[in-house]
Amino acid sequence: MTVLSGALLNILDDAGVAVLTLTEGLGPEEFFSSRLTQREVLRQMQVMADTSANVPEEQKQQLIEIDWAGWSLLATQLKLAGSDGREALWFGVNSLVPATLMWLRFYHKTSPDLFAVMP
Repeated sequence: MTVLSGALLNILDDAGVAVLTLTEGLGPEEFFSSRLTQREVLRQMQVMADTSANVPEEQKQQLIEIDWAGWSLLATQLKLAGSDGREALWFGVNSLVPATLMWLRFYHKTSPDLFAVMP
């Protein structure tokens, strides 16, 4: 595991925590009626999608339970306008982000060296 890979995993975790914090207790109507919250969540999810695309393939193989393909697909779908983009965003908020954070927590406990940012 490289220092860069560890930093990328920490960025992924931080952005995911931001998404969950911003959306805690919100239903879809509340979420989509708040432009500021929606805009920031979209920004954080784009950070997550971009970051996941940059995690080296060998590290992705060590973190096999994380849905890397899902992040790639979501990155494309987040760029869609209209209801398809909204559905993708809401799916990410409720499914992909929590699942990713769950696995990151698991790996952080079982393999803390994966998250190291110091050589």
